[in-house]
Amino acid sequence: MLPPPLRRCLLPLACGVVALSLAACKTGPTKDEIEAARESIDCHHAGQHFVIRFTEAEARILMPDGKRAILYQVPAGSGVRYMNGDMELRGKGLDMTLVRFQSAMHLDCKPFELPKT
Repeated sequence: MLPPPLRRCLLPLACGVVALSLAACKTGPTKDEIEAARESIDCHHAGQHFVIRFTEAEARILMPDGKRAILYQVPAGSGVRYMNGDMELRGKGLDMTLVRFQSAMHLDCKPFELPKT
């Protein structure tokens, strides 16, 4: 058992550690995470998973292999169209088509949902 003077010193230290541990616990998504999710869609094709985030004049794609691609908005008759030289993304709403390696694939998309905490 610790002597009383040492116990009195350790009590505030233990309370501080507990307070810091609780402050480090994340209770939910941040405002920035909620906004990013609102601008994103979750897409699938043939077992592959793509996450697409639309920002000012850009579509940022997280590819199935973990790489990221940035496509730039170009004029489109109706809907949206983004290109970067290697690939093209076009569509309207959640109906998206991604063209890679001169091959078009229709993406099955839904609004992005943040994981439940």
